Amino acid sequence: MLADADGLPLCLGPTVVYGTDDNGDPKYLTGAALEGADVGFDGFSWRVNPTFKAGEDGIDAFNFAASLCFGGSEACPFGRLAIALDELVVSAPTINVGSFQRDQIEISGSFDEESANDLALALRYGALPVDLVAQDVRTVSATVGDDVLRSGVIAGLIGLGLVAIYLLAFYRLAGLVAVAGLVLSGLMLWSIIGWLGATQGLAISLAGIVGLIVSIGVSADSNIVYFENVKEQSAAGKRVSTAVERAYQSAISTIVKADVVSLIAAGLLYYLTVGAVKGFALYLGVATILDLVVSLLFMRPALAWLAARGAVQADPRRLGMPEGAK
Repeated sequence: MLADADGLPLCLGPTVVYGTDDNGDPKYLTGAALEGADVGFDGFSWRVNPTFKAGEDGIDAFNFAASLCFGGSEACPFGRLAIALDELVVSAPTINVGSFQRDQIEISGSFDEESANDLALALRYGALPVDLVAQDVRTVSATVGDDVLRSGVIAGLIGLGLVAIYLLAFYRLAGLVAVAGLVLSGLMLWSIIGWLGATQGLAISLAGIVGLIVSIGVSADSNIVYFENVKEQSAAGKRVSTAVERAYQSAISTIVKADVVSLIAAGLLYYLTVGAVKGFALYLGVATILDLVVSLLFMRPALAWLAARGAVQADPRRLGMPEGAK
């Protein structure tokens, strides 16, 4: 007695035995006889088309079971053949023909697209010849997750602080622009995280925090690329205000290309992976998009405003410019 997908109990007969092996042991009809399964739509309804392997242990074994069900034998009095996976009957189609071609079998019924795909997936992968072996088993307390998450947040804040100190020490007032950009990105990111949590039920995980920490480096790199271009223009004899404008034209192209590469990587990770890696990819992608927004709309105007101040005009080194800049 097994239950179907709706939880209804079904009384099943014995597994079909279609022969014996060289040792005299019975050979059962299992998913190993299948080669694959596809989903089709005939314009009115969805159907599943299993394909059996050729030979005795494939389509011949299935046809033996089909002949029993189609003929109404004692072993299959109701003419239905149950497909069971993990002690659950995923389908129990009625056999309407006594013999089939291995790639001409059709399971029809009240399928929608999702249920048809689910059944095809169960047929394709329900009998993979894989033995799962436990490689590592650990027992941890219920508070370990909170402790690890808290440690990740602390590590991120320390990393952000060190990056801010470096930018301020090396680029002086220009470093303030970078720090302000990081803070602005952080506030927008926090708002997005809160919105996703409230509307989609998403919660930030340790992997998500790792993605956010990596995004700090992405944002810092964007600022450094711009500031170094400004320093090169200034060293070439341009006034600071002119250097700020000209450097942006060349720097923004590099920044956009780098962020697009990060977005592609994050998108592929999110699409191809599962579990914790998805959280990493999601928050890295969101943070990269915000870096683009800040780079396009905030970075240049903020630095241009500083460059126009009288104190910076009098001493460009306050903006991190090289000796002799004007």
